[in-house]
Amino acid sequence: MGKAPSGAVIGPVNLQDGPEAPPLYRQVYLHIRRAILGGQLPAKARLPSTRVLAQELGVSRNTVAAAFDQLYAEGFIEGRVGSGSYVTDTICETLVEACCDNPKASAPPEPEEGGPGLSRRGQVLSTARIVTDPGRAATYFRPGTPALDAFPHALWQRLTSKRLRLRETAIGNYGPSAGYEPLRRAVASYLATARGVVCSPEQVIITNGAQAALDLCARILADPGDKAWIEDPGYLGARGAFRGAGLDLVPVPVDGEGLDVAAGEDLAPHARLAYITPSRQYPTGPVMSVARRLALLDWARRNDAWIIEDDYDSEYRYCGRPLTALQGLDGGRRVFYVGTFSKVLFPDLRLGYMVVPEQFVQDVTRARIVANGLLQVFHQSVVSDFMEEGHFTAHIRRMRALYAERQTAMLEAGQEHLAGMLDLQPASGGLQLIARTAEGVADVDLVERARAAGIAVTPLSQMYLGDDRRQQGLILGFASVDARSMGLRIKQLANAIEPAFLRAGVKRPATAAAASGPVHAA
Repeated sequence: MGKAPSGAVIGPVNLQDGPEAPPLYRQVYLHIRRAILGGQLPAKARLPSTRVLAQELGVSRNTVAAAFDQLYAEGFIEGRVGSGSYVTDTICETLVEACCDNPKASAPPEPEEGGPGLSRRGQVLSTARIVTDPGRAATYFRPGTPALDAFPHALWQRLTSKRLRLRETAIGNYGPSAGYEPLRRAVASYLATARGVVCSPEQVIITNGAQAALDLCARILADPGDKAWIEDPGYLGARGAFRGAGLDLVPVPVDGEGLDVAAGEDLAPHARLAYITPSRQYPTGPVMSVARRLALLDWARRNDAWIIEDDYDSEYRYCGRPLTALQGLDGGRRVFYVGTFSKVLFPDLRLGYMVVPEQFVQDVTRARIVANGLLQVFHQSVVSDFMEEGHFTAHIRRMRALYAERQTAMLEAGQEHLAGMLDLQPASGGLQLIARTAEGVADVDLVERARAAGIAVTPLSQMYLGDDRRQQGLILGFASVDARSMGLRIKQLANAIEPAFLRAGVKRPATAAAASGPVHAA
C-alpha cells in the first residue's frame, strides 16, 4: 500500500467481491474512515492522490474519487488547492477515542457514576412485569390464550380479501381519531345487547389493545402520586400501567364477592380511581356481588373518583348468561369501560376499545392521539364486517361450548395426573383456572420446571402486592389446548413439576403416580 508524503500510511485494503459485497467505493471509504478514527491517519495527514491510490488498489480512479467524495461530504478530509487531500484537523483525539470505529473503543465502557440514566418513570417501566415471559418454546397452558386452532381462518381470509378488492381510500391510510366508525357502531350495538353497557357509538373509542386503553386511563384520570385502588391479587398489566403513570397503588383484598370496598375505604378513602374486573375477577374468578358494585359506585360518587372496569373475557361464561357490566348500573357517569378483541378473536390483532363518559369523548380522543398516535384502518374494517355479518356472536357461541369442553378435559386430566400436587378449581367462565399447590411448595419453582418442559403457566403468588395475603398456585390456561391432547399435556406438566413436590416431602397418590409415567412429547 502506498505511503503518503506526510508519512501517514493507509494499511492494506482487502476488497471483497461478489453479489452480497458492498460497492467497491464504499469499501474504500470505510477503510479510510476506520484508519482516521483509529488513529492510523492522524489529523493533517496527507492522503495519496486518487490516481495513485487507484493504481495500488487495482480499481478505477472513479471508484476512489467516489470514496473521497463521501469522506469530503462527511467532513473527514478536506482539500487544499494545488496540494491534495488531508485529514481534517477538526477531528480531535477525544472524538477518535470515543468512536465506535476505533478498536480501542470496542469494549463496553464502565458505568459512569452519577452519569445520565433512565428517569424515575423509565426505571419503573423497565422493571414492571406485565406478563411472565414463558420463552418461545413454552406454549401449552398459557393463560388468556384463545383457541387459535379453532379460529375461522377461511372466513377471515375471505373478509380480508373482500376489503382488499374494495380499494377504499381509507384502507391503508391513517384512520379516524376515535376509530373506524362502522366498527364503533358495531361495538356499541354488541355491548348494549350482550353486556348491558349504556353508550352511543360516539362514546366508543378504539385503541391499540386493552393495555393501551389502561395506560391512557391511568394518565388522563389521575396525576403522579395519586392513590389508585387495585385488586389484590390482580392483573399485572393494569399494575404496570398505573405504576408507569406514577400512581401510588393501594392493594385492596378480594374475596368471594370480589373487591372488598370497605377495606379499600379503610386503606385509602380518597383514592383517585379504582381498577376492577367485576364480571370475573382476574385471576381468582369470583363475580363481584351487586352489593359490592353499588357500594363501589357510591364511593366513587362521594369522593369524586373514577372506576376503570376491565371486562376482559366476560363473553365466556359457563353457568348462565353473561352478567351485566358495572357500567350499565352507573349509566356511564363514573365508569371507564375497557374491552378487547384479543380473547374473542386473536391476540395479534392488537385491537381494544374503551367506552368513556359522554362529556369526555373529545378530550379522551385527543389524548389518545397524543399518547398512541393514529390508528390503522384495515383490521378495524375487517372486524366490523365480521361483526355486522353476524359471525362475531356465532363465533363466541361456538367458542363458549368448545372452552367448556376443554375445561372439563383439564379438570378430569388433573384429577388423574396431578392429584396430591395441584388442586384444580373449576372456573365459572374465562380461559383459565386456578390450581392451588400443596403446602410448602413455591409456585415460582413449578413455573421454572414447567418452562423447561415447554409449558407456559403463571405463578399465582406474583399477582399479589400484599405479601401477607400471598397464596401459592398456578394459573392454567385451558382454552388453547385441544381436549383430545389435554391428558398428554397435563401428564407432561405432572412429570415436570413432581421433583419439586418430592423435595418438599409431598407424594402423589399411587394411582396418580402410576398414571403419570414417562411421557414423550407428541
